[in-house]
Amino acid sequence: MVGDPGESASYLRIDGLSKRFDSVLAVDNVCLDIPQGQIFALLGSSGCGKSTLLRMLAGFETPSAGRILLGGRDIATLPPYERPINMMFQSYALFPHLSVWENVAFGLKRMAMPREQIATRVAQMLDLVQMGSLANRKPSTLSGGQQQRVALARSLARNPQLLLLDEPLGALDKKLRQQTQFELSRIIGSVAVTCVMVTHDQEEAMTMASRIAVMSEGRILQVGTPSEIYEFPNCRFVADFIGNVNLLDGTLAGQQEGLRKISVGTAAIVAPSGDGAVGEPMAVAIRPEKIRIGKAPPTGAANVLAGVVEEIAYLGSFSTYVVAVPGQPALRVTEVNRSHQAQSPIARGDQVWCWWDPQASLVLTS
Repeated sequence: MVGDPGESASYLRIDGLSKRFDSVLAVDNVCLDIPQGQIFALLGSSGCGKSTLLRMLAGFETPSAGRILLGGRDIATLPPYERPINMMFQSYALFPHLSVWENVAFGLKRMAMPREQIATRVAQMLDLVQMGSLANRKPSTLSGGQQQRVALARSLARNPQLLLLDEPLGALDKKLRQQTQFELSRIIGSVAVTCVMVTHDQEEAMTMASRIAVMSEGRILQVGTPSEIYEFPNCRFVADFIGNVNLLDGTLAGQQEGLRKISVGTAAIVAPSGDGAVGEPMAVAIRPEKIRIGKAPPTGAANVLAGVVEEIAYLGSFSTYVVAVPGQPALRVTEVNRSHQAQSPIARGDQVWCWWDPQASLVLTS
């Protein structure tokens, strides 16, 4: 089973779940264990199967094989209305003719909850998302962020055992999306509901979720915390999909004193020791922010590549350099701009040296 081997408190268990559409296997034997109260993200590019997996959890798609256990109960064959689950869609799906208050109350009325309890519950939910003062407004008069909070309040009003979020911030502009990530995570955490979210936005997943599953072609490639996924990807796809990375292809030249030497063209890259036979193909992954750059060769550095600066992107808080290295793919180097400066001391066309610590070299064999 793909997942954390030490994870024992499984509240939502996805066991061998598959979904086939004619000849297309959209979800392929997915197994996951998600503890109660956790925000869990399914992360992947379009068409990887994450939305189909979410729809099977919601009951909108019937699995071709496998089980969905929620609190020990198999719900895979239950219709959506019998599942203790609520789903918040990317479009929010608010009723335009109903007020904010009526939108949040809608599901409670269908449960035949007493009127006094509905009023109390709606007030609680609107206070939770800080929308109480706008209770009488129609959705069309609200901003995108406000509509998103109303949709969340409606999803939480029925006290679901599982909350499903489908691209929850996808309808917001970038700045508002960044501001809302922490707020949405705080609200969900405050009610301690187990949450599974689908997103293609890496920043969104890494900000909101305590664990992430990276999907590709219907399968889960890696499950871990945001730092585990970023710092220790288990394959080339995950390393390349999460953040920016430099990938240098080579072969194992040997091991000595707890370090591996990997031949990459005419260069020898030093990395932490590990498995592998001499001559075995390997790739070295180095994150751009872990590489240092200068106009003079460093002294005592283990991994050094010389090249010429092709491009420079100034992005305010940091700058990115694209360095052409003979016989290698261009290196991307990121440096934090720690002080005010009119321009970088490094310019396009400069001869530079790039170097990094052996521990920053991550060796990938797949």
